Amino acid sequence: MKEGLNRDAIKRISTVLQTIENDFATHEFIEEAVVGITRLELKQRVSFIITVLAKYLPTDFTVTADILLKVKDYWDWGDPDDPLSRFAAWPLIDYVAVYGLEDPKRSLAVLKQLTPLFTAEFAIRPFIKQHFSLTYTTLVEWSEDQDEHVRRLVSEGIRPRLPWGKQLTQFRDDPEPIIVLLERLKDDPSRYVRRSVANNLNDISKDHSERVIQLCQAWSVDASDNRQWIIRHGCRSLIKLGESAVFSILGFTENPQFSLENFSIVKNQIKLGESLGFLLTIKSESAVGQHLMVDYKIHHVKANQTCSSKVFKLSTIRLETNDKINIKKNHPFKQISTRKYYSGCHSIELIINGKTIDSLDFTLSVP
Repeated sequence: MKEGLNRDAIKRISTVLQTIENDFATHEFIEEAVVGITRLELKQRVSFIITVLAKYLPTDFTVTADILLKVKDYWDWGDPDDPLSRFAAWPLIDYVAVYGLEDPKRSLAVLKQLTPLFTAEFAIRPFIKQHFSLTYTTLVEWSEDQDEHVRRLVSEGIRPRLPWGKQLTQFRDDPEPIIVLLERLKDDPSRYVRRSVANNLNDISKDHSERVIQLCQAWSVDASDNRQWIIRHGCRSLIKLGESAVFSILGFTENPQFSLENFSIVKNQIKLGESLGFLLTIKSESAVGQHLMVDYKIHHVKANQTCSSKVFKLSTIRLETNDKINIKKNHPFKQISTRKYYSGCHSIELIINGKTIDSLDFTLSVP
């Protein structure tokens, strides 16, 4: 992703600044910024470009803020088919968090204007930490803004565990200020915003599972399809942990009555590059219909012969009276960049509505 901040991105930054300020030193800025980023990773490139920008923008942040407020009107949005084209605006946005932190009111206005270009979710976090009262009041106001990018920033900017962002530890201790904002956004018409709300809920659930369950129980009353989607997506970590209260919120049977007539592995020994085939048969033991979420967990052997596990989705089924359902699955064991496989005894665990039902061992051979 670091190529999202390459020479072309730097030229786009320079072009928009030169359009706004005729005396901007375009050539000098480009040359200094391009030479410096060659060996840097993505976030290092952001920081470096900000440092170079500071040499060519006015030292008076009041003046620079006026320039940045005009950027959106002249911005080159880049290739719409390039998912990295939006990265070019990142240094301009985060510049505000570095050089505008002592002028929060003006800076927040700039972040609101620039967030549609990329996202101000990283830049706003220092203001939340250092100027909480003003920033929080502003976030409340923005929750009703007409621009979905601004409303999304309300949720995304205050996520306690935002990837790549500084951790907001005060909200990991007390998430209530976040929940007040999410309440205002839970029925937002934009899927872009709703996804952020769900991700924020998922963050909170890692520190306050009972509070999220309580909140989702309240939200589930007369919930629209869109709000139900937020609840499902926001509870995904709790689902993987098997929190039983979550399954009833999502409409799954709280205490399902069934028998597992078959759970078997096709081959007990497989090689890297092959798939683990497994079968199961579930039979209803209830006089009424039941709603089941069927998952499985693979326990992978690590280099030190301990195990790490990962849950995979298998099936969501409606089991009527006397129903018997057969499920077959092939789980691939192929070389991927995010996992290194080791030879040894692995296991597969069958999970229904968050509860472990059975497990089987198998052997994986890695050349």
